[in-house]
Amino acid sequence: MILDLTHVLAGPYATYQFALLGADVIKVENPTDPDCARGRGPSIDLAAEGRGLNYMVQAANKRALALDLKTKVGREAFLRLAERADVVVENYSPGVMDTLDLSADLLMKRNPRLIHCSINGFGGGAGSAQSLKAYDNVIQAASGNMAQTGKSGPPVKTGASMIDYFTGMSAAFAISAALHERAASGVGQHVQCAMFDCALALMAPEIAAHLFEGARRTVPSEAGLGTYDTADGQLMLGAFTPEQVRTLWRSLGEAEFVVEGWDDVWKSSPAMRERLTTIFATETASEWEARLNGVGIPAQRVRTLDEALADPALARPHFLKALRTHAGDVTVPLSPFTLERDGPTITAPPPRVGEHGEAILREHGFDESEIASLRSEGAIP
Repeated sequence: MILDLTHVLAGPYATYQFALLGADVIKVENPTDPDCARGRGPSIDLAAEGRGLNYMVQAANKRALALDLKTKVGREAFLRLAERADVVVENYSPGVMDTLDLSADLLMKRNPRLIHCSINGFGGGAGSAQSLKAYDNVIQAASGNMAQTGKSGPPVKTGASMIDYFTGMSAAFAISAALHERAASGVGQHVQCAMFDCALALMAPEIAAHLFEGARRTVPSEAGLGTYDTADGQLMLGAFTPEQVRTLWRSLGEAEFVVEGWDDVWKSSPAMRERLTTIFATETASEWEARLNGVGIPAQRVRTLDEALADPALARPHFLKALRTHAGDVTVPLSPFTLERDGPTITAPPPRVGEHGEAILREHGFDESEIASLRSEGAIP
């Protein structure tokens, strides 16, 4: 059982991975201040009922318990659940769980087998930034990610929330590793996953190159990697290795450039780029895409999201699942992998706030009088 105290994107995405694989994930939220993602997304009707699309994309298969952890009885109820849990995942700002008197140390003392995962912006240490709140866009700015994206102009934030989702997947991987270790040791542990560290991990080659202090060379932008205008749109070319660059020029019927190794690729790149700019303008992006892929050169037409989803050659029926709602179908992604057996699947729709509260409490030994007491104290709706 996983107790999910997360909100927004990164944390819910981490627990969603386990829910898709069949884990019992219980989303625990404040009854009067639930996950803010519930109110976000283009559907007015779904957002109004607390099932906005930003929430729907990572909440299927979960069960929902509305529980106010700021009340004494709510805290005690959560501790009873945590004593039987395998994992607790939270992405509050550092220190919030301590304020609630639900620190990782306390929870793991109550349940020594517990895996407690904390997801935060800048890490859980004692540094000056560790207590700061953060979102994907802020981390992209702080980490240098935006500056890397905007090397040829103003820094640019990626359109997708890459840091959030990479952080969520990293946290899920770390929790899985901790569960595997627990199978051998019998003891749980505290896992921490910082969005800032995940942002740095996405730039590993750039960081290594930036920090390298030995003799280095400066190379131009490689002509085989980049976007070119065609007769009707843009083409992203991926001729990376010297062999691919040789194949590219052979397929174009051009003998001007002799490429034996990386030095030749770099030395000739400015002239290559100038020539490719002229060549690619003579045919459409789709024609170049077919021609280059036909000889083993990675190349794709730059598509809009609408085009990518509608393209039959790129269709991903195993990856996208339509959920029926009164406001219309909501299509959500599953996990970005498949398994030969028991892979990611959706068996239950995203829950409303507190939808399974009483059933969950009864499963964990709460009798009617205890449930009534929680309600009278305002800990549950």
